[in-house]
This record gives sequence, structure tokens and C-alpha cells, in this order.
Amino acid sequence: MRVLVIEDDAEAAAFVSKGLREAGHVVDHALDGESGLNMAAAGDYDAYVVDRMLPKLDGLTLLSRRRDEGDETPALFLSALGEVDDRVSGLQAGGDDYLVKPYAFSELLARVEALGRRRAAPTDVTTRYQVGDLELDVITRTVRRASQKIDLQPREFRLLEYLMRHAGQVVTRTMLLENVWEYHFDPQTNVIDVHISRLRSKIDKDFDKPLLKTIRGAGYTISDDD
Repeated sequence: MRVLVIEDDAEAAAFVSKGLREAGHVVDHALDGESGLNMAAAGDYDAYVVDRMLPKLDGLTLLSRRRDEGDETPALFLSALGEVDDRVSGLQAGGDDYLVKPYAFSELLARVEALGRRRAAPTDVTTRYQVGDLELDVITRTVRRASQKIDLQPREFRLLEYLMRHAGQVVTRTMLLENVWEYHFDPQTNVIDVHISRLRSKIDKDFDKPLLKTIRGAGYTISDDD
């Protein structure tokens, strides 16, 4: 499953994201309601885990807007507000489930996976991505360009997967730090530049057309456009 965790508490988000990944799921993370809304609109997720109290845009409003746009992705609200009226308002805003803090991760995982089972058949889940002649298969963990196999280190694969899932979009350094390295602050290192350089040397260097592009002052994008 691909899960979007929208949680402003960096420690809590890291805990949930780590646990979901260890259970075999792909996780993206947004630190506030506004970025969560944008990521939900641009992504293809199997479930949302949404903190009710978020900066910039609260969880209830966020999910209500997604429902107004026709987004039926199952959503689990997390909240310290556990009264009956609080749970009812969460469900009325479009939530499918509501879990009160503090909670046991095992229960959260079970609830998220239950939401995932309500989704369409597994054939609807994207496990292969393609940009031009570059192909990435999430299940077999393989990458090929022009039918030539490309060997990537685990972090390079994760970086490429994130870029390809957002093909044609500008991916910022902050997005990469949060979703590929799980940093919720800028460590002031050149770790992104190093990995981008290594990835570019593997997927672009020996081919005629570069796909991985640096957008000066903004971030990176991968696309087949000239």
C-alpha cells in the first residue's frame, strides 16, 4: 500500500512512517495541512493517515476538500480529541476511521490495512513506473533503461522511485529530505547532491537524452520533455 501520513509532530510522524515501512508499505509524509492537501491531490494513495490538528490547514478541512474533489481514498484520523462529538465530526468530514491518541501502533497498522482492503483490486495499484524509456518496477526492485538493467543502491532506488512517482513535477529538496531520508530538518549536508549525481550518472550518462533535470532554485524533476 501507498500511505500518505499528514502529521505535524515530527517524532510521531517518524514513528508511524517507520512502522508502516517495516510492515512493507510505501509512505510519504507531509508536515502540515497545506502540503498534505497538495500531495494528496498529486499522488495516488491507498490510504491517508491524517492528524486532526494541523498547521496551515486543519485535518477536517483538508479531507472535506478532498472529498469535494471526488477523492474516495480511505482516511484514518488521529486525534487527542476523543469525545463522541469529536469522532462524529471526523467521520462527517469524510473520515473512514478515527483513532484517539495515545494509541498502540499495532492497532493503527491493523486499521490502516483494513482501510486498504476496502480499496479496489490489487491490479489497480501502481507498481511500475515509466518515464520515456526508463522503467522502474517496485515489486521486483528493478530499473531498466532502453531494456538495459541498471543497478542501484537501496537509497538510489528509493530516490528514483520518489522522483518517478512525481514525474513531471518539481520535487523540492525538503520533499526529498522528508520522504527519502526521513529528515524533518535540513542537516546542511550535500547528501542530496551526491545521490542525485550518482543517480544521474547511472540513468542518464550513457544515454542520448537526459531525463533527470535540476530546476535551479527549486529542486529536481524527472521527465521525458525536452
